[in-house]
Amino acid sequence: MSDDLLRETQQRMAKSLDALQRELASIRTGRASPALIEHLQVEVYGSHMPLNQVASISAPEAHLILIQPWDHSNIAAIERAMQRSDLGLNPGNDGQVIRLPVPPLNEERRRELDEAQRAQALLQKVTDRFTEEIEEVARRKEAELLEV
Repeated sequence: MSDDLLRETQQRMAKSLDALQRELASIRTGRASPALIEHLQVEVYGSHMPLNQVASISAPEAHLILIQPWDHSNIAAIERAMQRSDLGLNPGNDGQVIRLPVPPLNEERRRELDEAQRAQALLQKVTDRFTEEIEEVARRKEAELLEV
């Protein structure tokens, strides 16, 4: 049973790491990255789909993302999804591709990222505290089981 628990724990931690990496990739840092928008939900064909399933996304320059819809009739829907998102970026299109300029970081955005790091440190302290409590509960139970 402990092998199963260990395997399940490792799988969950790997999934958590993947989720963290996806989340960090989507944080706007001033450099263009397809990961910034690839999971943006676009309403097309009567349903919501991730942007990377309806268009090709590339970053040909450090401050520009290009979106080429596979079906050009989806350009308006893609633009609407970007405008409704909390990215704060303004798309433009020429009827064939959407250009999404990514401005460099300003002082306000840098401060926001620093605040996020402080929040992360506080969250780590809470996690450490609960980990210690869990270890203490496990030690007590182990002692109880070993009692003769």
